[in-house]
Amino acid sequence: MMASAILFLFVFLLFLIFLYSLVQLQLLLNYLKARKSNKKKHFSTLSDLPFVTIQLPIYNEKPVIERLLKNISEIDYPSEKLEIQVLDDSTDDSVELTAAIITDLQQKGIDIKHLCRTNRVGFKAGALKEGLESAKAEFIAIFDSDFLPKKDWLHKTLPWFEDKEIGVVQTRWGHLNRNYSLLTQLQAFLLDFHFILEQTGRNCGDHFINFNGTAGIWRKQCILDAGNWQGDTLTEDLDLSYRAQLKGWKFKYLEEVEAPAELPITISAARSQQFRWNKGAAENFQKNYKKLWLNKGISLGTRIHSFFHLLNSSLFLLVLLLAVLSVPVLFISNDGNRQIFIDIMLFFSISTIIFFISYWVTFARINGYNWRSLLRFSVLFFTFFSIAMGFSIHNTRAVLEGHFGKRSEFIRTPKFNIRGREKVLGLEPFRVSFQLLLEICMIFLFGYAVFSAFVIDNYSLILFHLMLFFGFSYVVFTSLNITFWRPNRFSKPVRSGGK
Repeated sequence: MMASAILFLFVFLLFLIFLYSLVQLQLLLNYLKARKSNKKKHFSTLSDLPFVTIQLPIYNEKPVIERLLKNISEIDYPSEKLEIQVLDDSTDDSVELTAAIITDLQQKGIDIKHLCRTNRVGFKAGALKEGLESAKAEFIAIFDSDFLPKKDWLHKTLPWFEDKEIGVVQTRWGHLNRNYSLLTQLQAFLLDFHFILEQTGRNCGDHFINFNGTAGIWRKQCILDAGNWQGDTLTEDLDLSYRAQLKGWKFKYLEEVEAPAELPITISAARSQQFRWNKGAAENFQKNYKKLWLNKGISLGTRIHSFFHLLNSSLFLLVLLLAVLSVPVLFISNDGNRQIFIDIMLFFSISTIIFFISYWVTFARINGYNWRSLLRFSVLFFTFFSIAMGFSIHNTRAVLEGHFGKRSEFIRTPKFNIRGREKVLGLEPFRVSFQLLLEICMIFLFGYAVFSAFVIDNYSLILFHLMLFFGFSYVVFTSLNITFWRPNRFSKPVRSGGK
């Protein structure tokens, strides 16, 4: 009975992942359709340009603040129609540096204001909300401290607001330090998939998409109509996006407009960012999905896509359960049920094929369609999913905290102003914790599973267990500040755009 229950649960989890892969397949088809109808918009005359407020929410951003303000001050837009708000919640000496730079820019005739709060109530959402009260413009562009939009960014985004129903225009993130290390390459791999296939696929299918917290522009009326910024989730951007679309506002995503930014270069920074994103998604599911499901004016397709969108991070819980169950399943499948089990595994390998094709399309969009790219992609694909599974304990904890309503502080992702191969000195190693000990146990568990495959002559799960063994090993070793990858050794320069 126990063996049957374990095998049934294992197959059920595979089935849920299979359903998720079918949703990704539809997004892929939507994306391929969208590529055939790529359009651009322009204002006919300079007199058509609306007034714009650029908001720059910052918190202890000393390494990048000068670069940020210099870049934003060079945006190509009439000075009489542009206002810049620096929303500074900093608690360190970067406040003085920021003030000095802003004073210098003001003397050059730039309309830039330094708005400091005495507390961090609502964190980033609170800063944006307070800045909105004094914002003079109808349109609000938002950039995090590590983003460097190109000079013509406003000219490429604002014309889409000629459609009065559009409340947000979101653009694609680029990556300044994509090839700094294996960690940054894998983060770029994931983000490219989201910004190329998922955002375009959902937008083309008229489903809900999300403002990504930065590199986008809002209609002020849309923000206010949706209930303004709220700080009760860790992903205030996703929250406001769903509330706005529930109100009937349309979002426009521009894949061809890129805003380069810096990827986290340390495992602790990546952990922190992943925790915030995954917990925030779960919090938003609990907050908004019931409203969406009960809204009869929203199509069934959009409700289904939103279900998988908001529960995207919860997939880590399924993966963790699947991984742990796979060890006893290895022995159960060896006890007279091997052929049936192999047939089941072959069927559900369709999910892997769908993911492989979907990620390949996005990778090739950046790197080109050729055999060399395909080889690099294949290595990155299996490496990415191995390390993603290595994050499963960490991200599962974030998801469970989000679903059960445990509150936690908004922790900013540190920036280092790095583009080349230079190392960052003085980084604190990840502290040993109960979670890290569990991850170490996983290394031994899946090492044992790989060894057992040779003992019982059953190799049906050996690739899965090897990926888990490598993924948890990478996460643990890098968390302990043990480096076994030489940055940029096998990487090559990447084009920032183009089909």
